[in-house]
Amino acid sequence: MSLFRKMANPAYKPYEAELEKEVRAGGIPEHVAIIMDGNRRYAREVMGEEASQGHVKGKDKFEEVTRWCLDLGVKYLTVYAFSVENFSRSQEEVDLLMDLISSALIELADSEEVQRYRPRIRVIGDRAIIPENLYKAVEYAENKTKDYDGCCLSIAIAYGGRQEIVGAVREISRKVKEGEIDIDDINEEMLSDHLSTREIPDPDLVLRTSGEVRVSNFLLWQIAYSELYFTDVYWPGFRRIDLLRAIRTYQQRKRRYGA
Repeated sequence: MSLFRKMANPAYKPYEAELEKEVRAGGIPEHVAIIMDGNRRYAREVMGEEASQGHVKGKDKFEEVTRWCLDLGVKYLTVYAFSVENFSRSQEEVDLLMDLISSALIELADSEEVQRYRPRIRVIGDRAIIPENLYKAVEYAENKTKDYDGCCLSIAIAYGGRQEIVGAVREISRKVKEGEIDIDDINEEMLSDHLSTREIPDPDLVLRTSGEVRVSNFLLWQIAYSELYFTDVYWPGFRRIDLLRAIRTYQQRKRRYGA
């Protein structure tokens, strides 16, 4: 740990405690969605290591932030773990990420926090294009938590917002063609009911790390009225205080939904 962090940590503790008190007294967002970004840059710029080490740190951070959200009472948490576009990376990096996500799912499903808070783990995305080891890990985590009645933890893997909307349109078109529905019955609610997130409410707060200010094909339909929060902190360096600040910012905004 650097000298700066040794000096800063004691000073942050009282501030973090006061901030958490303030946040808990306000309205905790029901659904938080997180774009976990910055693993590779963290490895190069902070650790002085190869990108793979950033991904390892990112996996650990995912498990940690999940615990924080469960503790704060977030009812729905959706994280962007691996996009469809990420398959364009080197095969070595893709294989590493698939292995890390697999182990994260199994470890999370077996963790004490999951047994205590009882979140239901579900994966959204195209399972037809993920490797067998990850597919088995997805089934393990989902089956182990399928009867849990706590919050809903959704993990987006091999996911793309545009692809999800296209899939919904295709399914609705098929139903129209086969006479199951009338074309005049198609509306926003129907399209939402054909998305992978149909069982959960749209995100209240979307948080992205690393300083990038874009949504990168994440929940494009669902975040139409979400509050967006961007932080310069790389994902592996994301702290509990950063999460609390994001939620406090959300609490300070007035959501009018166009009214």
